[in-house]
Amino acid sequence: MAVPRLHGTGLGFRRDHIPALNAGVPAGIDFFELAPENWIDMGGRHARDLRRLTEAHTFVCHGLSLSLGGMTPLDEVLLRKIKAFMAEHRMSLYTEHLSYCSDHGHLYDLMPIPATWEAVKYVAKRIRRAQDILEQKIAIENASYYVAAPINEMDETAFVNAVLEEADCWLHLDVNNVYVNSVNFGFDPEAYLKRMPAERIVYMHMAGHHREAPDLIIDTHGAEVIDPVWQLLDTAYGLLGVHPTCLERDFNIPPLAELMPEVARIAEIQAAHRQRAAWAA
Repeated sequence: MAVPRLHGTGLGFRRDHIPALNAGVPAGIDFFELAPENWIDMGGRHARDLRRLTEAHTFVCHGLSLSLGGMTPLDEVLLRKIKAFMAEHRMSLYTEHLSYCSDHGHLYDLMPIPATWEAVKYVAKRIRRAQDILEQKIAIENASYYVAAPINEMDETAFVNAVLEEADCWLHLDVNNVYVNSVNFGFDPEAYLKRMPAERIVYMHMAGHHREAPDLIIDTHGAEVIDPVWQLLDTAYGLLGVHPTCLERDFNIPPLAELMPEVARIAEIQAAHRQRAAWAA
């Protein structure tokens, strides 16, 4: 079961950074991540800029609106557009959230799927259909949430693992989301990580958030990564191995140069783990 090839450190691709990237992509960025919904069918200068960058650098697609757990029919028109977009830009990986975001219209938030065996079968069937249309495996991301689903037959880690097995897909592990949910629902984030299947991980996410209250964190992607999340990334590498890791920043977007220290910090933690592994060998 070969994991798609990525390496090193990545950054979420934002239009705000295109002028800086056109002047030169910093050496510390090994890949970019973008939401295909924001770029499909786009023309003009931004589309030309994207094409120049994808011709020279590695990009991956991270979807926002497929609504894998939704009750409305799977958006196969969108999937076919994503397939064509990925082919046009030579992108080899597509990931989506393990959540739902539609109910006869978009809800503009990621909602938790009830952790039941019925939901496992339902979501896995939709993932397999998406994989059939795209003609490749996809990866699912563990999502942040703020209200638990009303019916649950298992905990979050068991549900994620069950869906991965039933759908035979990859895992896109968001370290910040593990931390956010651990605070919001009072579980041990290290115990969560120990139950994740390292062999299915394609890459990881790091991001900042907003603390609304001592027991409530909102996953905004609008601030710097805090120390406990950096520590959890270090723990994740120790438990699951060093995997490619992307920094997300979707709001309050600073200049590219101000994000590079966080990208560099990911690389430093990766290098420290590789060095320890080399010494142990």
